[in-house]
Amino acid sequence: MRSKDKIAYFYDGDVGSVYFGPNHPMKPHRLCMTHHLVLSYDLHKKMEIYRPHKAYPVELAQFHSADYVEFLHRITPDTQHLFSNELARYNLGEDCPVFDNLFEFCQIYAGGTIDAARRLNNKLCDIAINWAGGLHHAKKCEASGFCYINDLVLGILELLKHHARVLYIDIDVHHGDGVEEAFYFTDRVMTVSFHKFGDMFFPGTGDVKEVGEREGKFYAINVPLKDGIDDTSFNRLFKTIISKVVETYLPGVIVLQCGADSLAGDRLGCFNLSIDGHADCVRFVKKFNLPLLVTGGGGYTKENVARCWTVETGVLLDSELPNEIPENEYIKYFSPDFSLRIPNGHIENLNSKSYISTIKTQVLENLRCIQHAPNVQMQEVPPDFYIPDFDEDAQNPDERVDQHTEDKHIQRDDEYYEGDNDNDHNMDDV
Repeated sequence: MRSKDKIAYFYDGDVGSVYFGPNHPMKPHRLCMTHHLVLSYDLHKKMEIYRPHKAYPVELAQFHSADYVEFLHRITPDTQHLFSNELARYNLGEDCPVFDNLFEFCQIYAGGTIDAARRLNNKLCDIAINWAGGLHHAKKCEASGFCYINDLVLGILELLKHHARVLYIDIDVHHGDGVEEAFYFTDRVMTVSFHKFGDMFFPGTGDVKEVGEREGKFYAINVPLKDGIDDTSFNRLFKTIISKVVETYLPGVIVLQCGADSLAGDRLGCFNLSIDGHADCVRFVKKFNLPLLVTGGGGYTKENVARCWTVETGVLLDSELPNEIPENEYIKYFSPDFSLRIPNGHIENLNSKSYISTIKTQVLENLRCIQHAPNVQMQEVPPDFYIPDFDEDAQNPDERVDQHTEDKHIQRDDEYYEGDNDNDHNMDDV
């Protein structure tokens, strides 16, 4: 057992001030709400808080095609009417609109996950948290499902420089299709996604029969669920499968995507999980005492997203949080009861015991096809890809930024309480 986990937490206030549009369910403002709730419980005093670097286009192109990255960099709401062919090619439109500061938004959330992976690689922390990350649907050459850049794939590529095997776990209500697809042909990454499947539910992939191909056969695990799954069934299934996965695959590091749209009452979700049920998955994964990168993901009832990720920050810090929410800048969103926990949902649970048993049997059967963890011949680790961040007016662009200077990107105290511009405070979120 590690005596005391060292936790690095990444946040930039600018990430929560972008606006997808008036009727769009994705509200990045939920990230400001989460951060201020974390602060109100004094959790920042137990972590190292960092402002992530803005990922450079060339870093984003470690996974995405250079032409797609370049287009995201160039497009603006004012110019999009000139590029209808490209918008269609890159799947930008209703689900993935072009909005002000879109590219900077992508740079911040992706930079957070890349920085988190690097700190883990360099053993500067045991657990790294980036609630702004977890945008698991983005593909190599196109946006998908509110996701433009797949920060998870970029973070995993970074972790693969130091680790022979990376385990990716996804508890978002939607299938983690972008991450699965990126690593579908390799045994270096095992992807495990628990999600709603069927009834044309987005993205339509993630059947239990999708297991990976070629060298990656049996290294993609899908746990397709029906509407209404509750804490008891979900947690029993999660613990059984993840225990066996870790025992069989022997990962060196775990990436956990904590999409909060699997909670009861989510605007787009259809599960019955309470916050404690969701957080139990985080608690369970933490107990393996492996380096752990934790991200956000979906979540469309924003006060519950903030509650959930704050509770999970507490879990990662071994801090029990009082149920009464302390005074904070967004306290009005938590009325009328101002409590941290939410009750379970009341959607009928369509996951019968026999259905869950069948899924569990199929998954464990597939795991038995992996005789042992793949023996990866590790080459010399390439250096971290790092371009200096510099003030264009003041610095010589050829001057390298050393680790000490990079570490100074830690957030200043006066930024904890900056007034965030809530573009959405008048919107009816239901």
